[in-house]
Amino acid sequence: MFGGIGTPEVIMIVAVIVLLFGASKLPELARSAGKSAGEFKKAQKEAEISYKEFENSLKDTTPEVKESKIQKMAKEQGIETAGKTDDQLLDEISAKMNKEN
Repeated sequence: MFGGIGTPEVIMIVAVIVLLFGASKLPELARSAGKSAGEFKKAQKEAEISYKEFENSLKDTTPEVKESKIQKMAKEQGIETAGKTDDQLLDEISAKMNKEN
């Protein structure tokens, strides 16, 4: 029935529970056990949702490209940065600085 526990063992366990708690307490114990199981499942679902939200927040920030120092410097110099690599921007910054000198 339950792995290594057979029908006689289950009957013995139920009998001991009835003797320890009495027949009047059994419905209350069953109700408490059910509430505990429900609370556990609720907490488990909340934890899973929280974990998924955390994963999604990590995925949302990953593609975001931060502006590099070179891009900031190029913008300060009035150089258009769209679609250019940092190396291209460095070349333009260097050329602009050489013209000014």
